[in-house]
Amino acid sequence: MNALRPKALFISHGAPTLALDEIPAHQFLVELGQRFPKPRAVIVVSPHWGAPIFAIKQDERYRAWHDFGGFPDELYQIQYAPPGNAALAARIAGHLQEAQIATRLVSDARLDHGVWVPLMLMYPDADVPVINIACLGRDPQVHYELGRALGEAMDDDVLIIGSGSAVHNLHELAAPGTPPASWATRFDDWLRERIEAGDHQALLDYRARAPDAARAHPTEEHLMPLYVALGAAGAGGQALHRSFSYGNLSMACYGFDSTPRLA
Repeated sequence: MNALRPKALFISHGAPTLALDEIPAHQFLVELGQRFPKPRAVIVVSPHWGAPIFAIKQDERYRAWHDFGGFPDELYQIQYAPPGNAALAARIAGHLQEAQIATRLVSDARLDHGVWVPLMLMYPDADVPVINIACLGRDPQVHYELGRALGEAMDDDVLIIGSGSAVHNLHELAAPGTPPASWATRFDDWLRERIEAGDHQALLDYRARAPDAARAHPTEEHLMPLYVALGAAGAGGQALHRSFSYGNLSMACYGFDSTPRLA
């Protein structure tokens, strides 16, 4: 892994209570923000903002959106208000259009918990500008192509983050402290092996090739941000953290260095 900073990250953001719970993934993200120099900006794709195209927010200031219910009152009191960068958002939109990727600039100052929870742990001073891009919720290839376009357009001082979950089946969660089931660890292990091997073809075809793929992801939206990070770097990645919460919710995080691309 690049000693300065990875080109891209895939972060499993888990439940919104990650902001409060002193679980291993919480402490890992706090330390991760201290491990590398702060980027000039972060581009974040989260499954909790879905759209028909890769829309891009262009606001100058954002706020935490508590887009969930039934959690402790303390969680709803947390505020996080990082700046945006309208000029960078416009530059990204122009590059995506040149790459024939459908996009549009929108105004929406809310950041869903897939964005603000990991960022508040990594950058608690809320001083890193955020560019939020929508997730389509399906089709690994189109998210991979989005990542490629972002990786080609951005210098290494802009960090590209896919925020999702390596294993995400909300119907099979368990009490905190419950060990993960074998189906969850099988998929999580396969994902790590293929990422670290740089086997992009297997990852893009995960639904057919990975063990327990449909059980690990009954719906696909939480894995799609992985392909943005994978495409942005164009190389294999490295597991930076692996753990589980609520039994079967993987909290794995991967870092991806950039690599020269063939013409």
